[in-house]
Amino acid sequence: MKYLKKDSAWEEELLARFIDYAKTFSTSSSAAADKGVQPSTECQRVFADKIAAELAALGFEGVQVTKFGYVYAYIPANPAAGALGAGGTAGGPKSSAKPFCLLAHLDTVEECSGKNVKPQVKKRGGETIVTSDGTTLLGGDDKAGLAAIVTALHYLLSNKKIAHPKIEICFSPDEETGHGMDHVPLDLIKAKAAYTVDGGHIGELECECFNAYKSEVVFTGKAAHTGDARRAGMVNAISAASLFVQSLPKTEAPETTDGMQGFYAPLEIGGTMESARVSLLLRDFEADGMEARKKTVAQLAKAAASSYGASVKVKHTQQYLNMREGIKKTPFVVERLVAACKASGVEPVFKPIRGGTDGSRLTEMGIPCPNIWTGAHDYHSEREWVSLEQMLAAADIIVNLGAIYARIQN
Repeated sequence: MKYLKKDSAWEEELLARFIDYAKTFSTSSSAAADKGVQPSTECQRVFADKIAAELAALGFEGVQVTKFGYVYAYIPANPAAGALGAGGTAGGPKSSAKPFCLLAHLDTVEECSGKNVKPQVKKRGGETIVTSDGTTLLGGDDKAGLAAIVTALHYLLSNKKIAHPKIEICFSPDEETGHGMDHVPLDLIKAKAAYTVDGGHIGELECECFNAYKSEVVFTGKAAHTGDARRAGMVNAISAASLFVQSLPKTEAPETTDGMQGFYAPLEIGGTMESARVSLLLRDFEADGMEARKKTVAQLAKAAASSYGASVKVKHTQQYLNMREGIKKTPFVVERLVAACKASGVEPVFKPIRGGTDGSRLTEMGIPCPNIWTGAHDYHSEREWVSLEQMLAAADIIVNLGAIYARIQN
């Protein structure tokens, strides 16, 4: 059933909320997050406090911002007799209807400016499109998800005839840095099923993602005066690091792969003759493929070091794992999501995430968490745009999901 679409006031509320969020600066910092600072930027905490105040004013319960900058809140189950279930069918929530949790992230990516965003609203091909003014990103990733969740749950709070169980929300800092689940408040979250709202085009549902590692490769050489380098036995660590980067498979880079192909992605290189460091990302959908990539990095690093007489150390750090296996163990999480799509008149399309979400790590922690679209496109760039109609459809999915959970006793 299409709920919010029937009333232009809710469409206007969603648009206004998204624009307000997009204007709010909340860029994260990988450097600070990698050092254990969370939230990694003060602006994220300001944004968290702002949303918490909004949720409290709308009637959400249990509203709080944790010391690490997570926003937690919930709406209680609606036990009204005769409440409407999915598709408008009668039947209030069962006594044993289980809660679920909705997640989105507060931060925007640091590679493209997210400060002084000036949203522009346009009509294109029958859709309402929101962009930035072309000098910053828009912040649809993931402020479209935030806006869809808050609007959908506000709708449920305002419409007592729609059955739903308790629905929790958790808005995280530092998702873009890879640290979004480092201090997730599992002591607050009671649900055993969750959904991130952090996807793209309408209908896209994501239940698998990359396995992800970050590799640090450090080459150690021997510094000497350049005028006396041969006699002194200089070993240039920078040369070894450069050779290593050039030896990575060129057909397995982010810019030469798509679909289910994994990659090696050099992120940063720097140092001196004495010590040079290369940081890179490893991505693969299969566990054995990831093990092969880790071995390849070690072999290429050793070969590059040997070519220049340097030594090398390689450290691989796990970032997140493919959520596919965890979600397979709890098929009802996806089955109910598909039913919610169909109730909203949206045909679900399953595609793998060439990346990861907070849901990837939450699934590892034992709470299965597939991903729902937001209507945002061209993430992480000044070309980013959001379709209001697609964002509204995501909000409708959330309402239908609540109605479906309310009718099921386990």
